[in-house]
Amino acid sequence: MISPLRVGALVAGLLLCLPISTFAADPAPCPSAKLSPVSLPHVKRALRDNQELTIIALGSSSTAGFHASDVAHTYPAILQRELQQALPTSHVAVLNRGVGGQDATEMLARLERDVLAVSPTLVIWQVGANGAMRGMDPDVFKRLVGGGVKRLEAAGVVVVLMDNQRAPAILASAKHAKIDQALADIAVHHGAALFARGRLMDLWQQDGYPYADFISDDSLHHNDRGYACVAKALAATILDGLGPDRVIRTVQSASARIEPGPVSR
Repeated sequence: MISPLRVGALVAGLLLCLPISTFAADPAPCPSAKLSPVSLPHVKRALRDNQELTIIALGSSSTAGFHASDVAHTYPAILQRELQQALPTSHVAVLNRGVGGQDATEMLARLERDVLAVSPTLVIWQVGANGAMRGMDPDVFKRLVGGGVKRLEAAGVVVVLMDNQRAPAILASAKHAKIDQALADIAVHHGAALFARGRLMDLWQQDGYPYADFISDDSLHHNDRGYACVAKALAATILDGLGPDRVIRTVQSASARIEPGPVSR
C-alpha cells in the first residue's frame, strides 16, 4: 500500500508538471459595447449546406498572439471556441496564420501558400500596424491590400479586414489614421467587410474602459484581456451577421440527429 505521504508527493509532482495557464485566472470581463454585424451570405450558405467553416486568421503579431500568456489565449483560438460553442452542429476551424513583424507586402507573398491552398470560407485579415509604425505610404498600402482582397474574392473567399489596436506605439505614428482609413475605403470599394478594432476600443474607452486595460506592457500588443475581448466581439459580429436563421438551422440539425426511441406500451 502506498503511504499517504507518498500519494501527496505524487500529486504535487503532477501538479507541477501542468502548465501555468491551467491555474491562471480568466481575463477580466469584457465591455458590452460591440460593432454592427457584417453581412456574410457565403458563410451562411456554407453553414446551411452543412459544410465545414474554415477560417484563416491572416496577420502579423496581433494574430500570432505576441504577449498572450499561451496559444489558447490568442484571438484566433478564442474565436474558434466562441463560434464552435454558438454553432454546435457545425465544424469550425480557425487557423492561425499570423507572422510577427509582417505587413501587406510580406503577407501577400505567402497568400497562396498560407491561405488559398487551404480553400477557406472566410479570411480575417489583420494588417496595417507595422506599415503605420514604419511610415508606409497609405496609397501604396491601399493598393497592395486592395489587390490582395481582389485575389481572395476571385477565389470565392469572404474577406473581413481588421484594422489597428489603440496602442501607444501605433497612436504615435503619423500614418496610423490614414492606414485605418485606407482599410475602411477598401472595404467599401472592394466588397470586403471591416472589423473596426480601433472603433471598438474607442467605444470601450467611452464606456470607462481605457485603452491600457487591453494592451500589454510593451505598449503595442494586446494582453490576454485584449485578445479575449477582441475575439468575443469579432465572434458576436460574425454571428449577428448570420442572423437568427443560423440558430433555427442549428436547432433543426440537432433535432434531426435524434433517433426515436422505443414506444412504451
